Amino acid sequence: MAAIIKVDNLTHIYQAGTVMQSYAIKDISFEIEEGSFVGLIGHTGSGKSTLIQHLNGLIKPSSGTVFFKGEDIFAESYSLKQLRSRVGLVFQYPEYQLFEEDVIRDVMYGPKNMGFSDEEAREKAIEALKLAGMNEVFYERSPFELSGGQKRRAAIAGVLSMEPEVLILDEPTAGLDPKGRDEILDTIDKLHREKGITIVLVSHSMDDIAKYADKLLVLDKGELKYNDVPKAVFREYKELEKIGLSAPQLTYLAADLIKQGVDIDPEIGTVEEAKNEILRLLKGE
Repeated sequence: MAAIIKVDNLTHIYQAGTVMQSYAIKDISFEIEEGSFVGLIGHTGSGKSTLIQHLNGLIKPSSGTVFFKGEDIFAESYSLKQLRSRVGLVFQYPEYQLFEEDVIRDVMYGPKNMGFSDEEAREKAIEALKLAGMNEVFYERSPFELSGGQKRRAAIAGVLSMEPEVLILDEPTAGLDPKGRDEILDTIDKLHREKGITIVLVSHSMDDIAKYADKLLVLDKGELKYNDVPKAVFREYKELEKIGLSAPQLTYLAADLIKQGVDIDPEIGTVEEAKNEILRLLKGE
């Protein structure tokens, strides 16, 4: 499958040329395939947020570049405004960016800013709110009257209303209760499966990454440590621990069972995989 985003030797230096100079990200290269679901993990300060802000041109690199569908997004003639409607970025705690008097107007803001009429913007907003799983009873309410999960949906809808091809989400479940967290993640997964939107999910939850992602990027001190399928990365859980990360809980459970002589797949990472392994063992296979 073709790469929708290609990152080529990307480096970003904060306070370059001063005694305070430091690398936020250093010489990073990878590709994101169209229609894929990519997980991005790393300890606090590893460069995750800096990296994703390069992907739609919010931050310019010190060196290297980013290509969207083969075009250099930092080329002088390239339209970053158009790019940001195609590569949508949902920041951590995006509900803090809600500002309109009601939800529908807030979600309409993006399309109107792109030049669509009020009627067209409203149609796009309604479609986006449906995609985000927002019940229509909330459309005319103030965003500030919503629950945490509903605010998060409204904020995601605001990005979806611009009909992006890539959706980047920075810790989209931060601060939510377990029910709200699962609902948001299932909504994101549905957008990926049913709408074919390419997803980049920044998360601290290894269990979520194991469940949803088909590719995993691991950052450590601004450098790309791993770029592989989740199972291959989590196989190196002892190395992950050295950089302040971990593997899914079930990976550790499988390792403990193997030490006790149980013939179980060492690479299980999800509840569904664990269930299948237990059934296999009960059947004596």
